[in-house]
Amino acid sequence: MSVSPVKRQKMESALDQLKHHTTVVADTGDFNAIDEYKPLDATTNPSLILAAAQMPAYQNLVDDAVAYGKKLGGSEEEQIRNASDKLFVLFGAEILKRIPGRVSTEVDARLSFDKEGMIQRARRLIDLYKEVGVGKDRILIKLSSTWEGIQAGRVLEAEYGIHCNMTLLFSFAQAVACAEAGVTLISPFVGRILDWYVANGDKKTYEPSEDPGVKSVTKIYNYYKKFGYKTIVMGASFRNTGQIKALTGCDYLTISPKLLAELSKEHVKLTPTLSVKEAQACNLEKIHLDEKAFRWHHNEDQMAVEKLSDGIRRFAADAVKLDRMLKVDCCITFLPR
Repeated sequence: MSVSPVKRQKMESALDQLKHHTTVVADTGDFNAIDEYKPLDATTNPSLILAAAQMPAYQNLVDDAVAYGKKLGGSEEEQIRNASDKLFVLFGAEILKRIPGRVSTEVDARLSFDKEGMIQRARRLIDLYKEVGVGKDRILIKLSSTWEGIQAGRVLEAEYGIHCNMTLLFSFAQAVACAEAGVTLISPFVGRILDWYVANGDKKTYEPSEDPGVKSVTKIYNYYKKFGYKTIVMGASFRNTGQIKALTGCDYLTISPKLLAELSKEHVKLTPTLSVKEAQACNLEKIHLDEKAFRWHHNEDQMAVEKLSDGIRRFAADAVKLDRMLKVDCCITFLPR
């Protein structure tokens, strides 16, 4: 349906309309993009921080992180780890100056199967934020949605009041386990689900309503709302604006600067496709997953198994690259104890 030039001028952009129905989150570590699109919240991950840390504009944050690592001393590994954690927090603190809501900061993906390690690192990140004057109410700690990660989220939420964002989520089993753990937010990866089906099936293009990633998030949203779970559903990892518009009404959507820009230039009418009322009328049945049931149901979803392991490897690889940058490019001088 075409829109006349006059009506186009009067109609809000797709992005502005989306903000009426869904909380828009910027999926970036670039402060300029956050300033331009004015999201409520922002998310980061090792890949985004690695990209931002290589921009000359943010060299001062890298230098400060390196200085912090040197100051604490210890082994080479300890100095790099401390510098890396500090860098994530420095980016997060700067982002929080530009948004009214919360920023998500990710625990090292190399700890994805270490429940206690994730808990300790999460608490460390919260302490670092406290040192720069940021309270835990403005932070979401991102954890991989492995069984260990989900149980770490349960402990952090219940025992320490630390809000968690469960990332790398691809299966319905992961979503159910996260809800039962009482975590604050989940990030189902719409685009990466689509990628798998395109790579492994005969069908190469999908209408937004039939997109397997969109359908996955819709099912999760409906399940959560039907059974009264408080966990926020935040669709993530989008490949095109059609996926985003097909999830209008979802609690949150985290969107890259490129797609935010496209939405800001589109002037088509958006109507919510997800709603609590429709969710409560759906025919989904409630299930319970202990560890054995979780592992079985997740394992039955080939896409989710492959994408979770691939996602962990990718984030871990970028964490390694970030470590190398802090060590080599920034010339940390390691001193023996």
